[in-house]
Amino acid sequence: MKKVLQIFTIGILISSCSATKNNSNKTRFFDENNVEIRKSKFDRIRSSNKLLDIPGDSLNHKKLILREKHGEISNRALLESLLEHETNRELDSTKPLVIIYYPGKDPCNSSGLATKESIRIWYEQLEDGINQIAQTKPIYIYKDNDGLEKYDEVLTWYKDPEQTIEKLFFEYHYPCYSFVVISSNGKYISYFGEFGKEYVWEATQIMNK
Repeated sequence: MKKVLQIFTIGILISSCSATKNNSNKTRFFDENNVEIRKSKFDRIRSSNKLLDIPGDSLNHKKLILREKHGEISNRALLESLLEHETNRELDSTKPLVIIYYPGKDPCNSSGLATKESIRIWYEQLEDGINQIAQTKPIYIYKDNDGLEKYDEVLTWYKDPEQTIEKLFFEYHYPCYSFVVISSNGKYISYFGEFGKEYVWEATQIMNK
């Protein structure tokens, strides 16, 4: 009888430990205000594509984040200097800085049926719109150039100098590409994840005022 009780007790302990472990590994979901929500609500909000999801404070946490951010940097002149050195291009301090950012290869930016010609047309239209608004050109910055081969002879991408762009604007790996437009006085609008040309034009227009 004693042996049976010991086996029963051990069984309860194992079951309890297993439950605790499973519970600790269970993914928890949070909205953009860091309020915990149900997975169903999280998935519903995420499917609208108005917000992105990023890792939370723990490994088993997922958090929603707004796709657009407004802020201000304290030293645009230093950022300008770093970019000029990296691109070997003189920048106009009176005009907005338009930066298209590539975080590295991911399922979003490595899929699709775009050809070099369609990519060329898309970016020519993007640049034409930016030029009409602010008489400037975007700068193409990458964190990791894996996957950028499709842009050969189409666009020139530059390494993020001292990871400055990542540290200032793109804390996480947002899918596809992101962009940021910085005004002459250091205010900025950043947009996380895949975007349309119109979003860049609108941000450039705002930051050019």
